[in-house]
Amino acid sequence: MIERINPPGLSPATGFSHAVAATGSRLVLLAGQTALDAAGKVVGDTLPEQFERALGNLLAALAAAGGTPGELARVTVYAVDVGQYRACAPELGRIWHRLAGRDYPAMAVIGTTRLWDEQALVELDGIAVLT
Repeated sequence: MIERINPPGLSPATGFSHAVAATGSRLVLLAGQTALDAAGKVVGDTLPEQFERALGNLLAALAAAGGTPGELARVTVYAVDVGQYRACAPELGRIWHRLAGRDYPAMAVIGTTRLWDEQALVELDGIAVLT
């Protein structure tokens, strides 16, 4: 079971949850996913295109472990350009809603100078608690 906690004394939780309490029978740790296709090539030229593929890859790994997007307790986003990420936030939110629904895990966005694949603009990793 996932309980999203957003206390009224904190800033509004837009696109994330302040805290997530999770109880379940299986913990799934999801490795960082970028916009790699099945051949190992980065696809997508824009941050939204790469975010959609990276999130899709993360959710595919979760599904292979028997989980659903609603069971994500924590996601960390690594972005090579946090300013660009903020500028694209509305579109990224629409992508999240379409692929993962309207419930958000606890999240953080971390700026980095580069990712493993030089063409990658964004990477997502996560933790899920399956019930």
